[in-house]
Amino acid sequence: MKQVGNLAIVCAQRNDLSFTMLRGQIDIIVRNGEGSYDTLTVAWDDDETINEIINALNHGKYAEKA
Repeated sequence: MKQVGNLAIVCAQRNDLSFTMLRGQIDIIVRNGEGSYDTLTVAWDDDETINEIINALNHGKYAEKA
């Protein structure tokens, strides 16, 4: 099963990032400080990388700070 829907749900719950899907490519722009951004890019059907991004957004480098 494709994980793009799970990624969209994770992104929809966050105010500090932007989710864009265009021509089969997903770009997630994460605000990580004062004017600083990281861009995560993945193909819509790359479930392995999407799972890694979901993990980073929920528990890793890009997790929301308490």
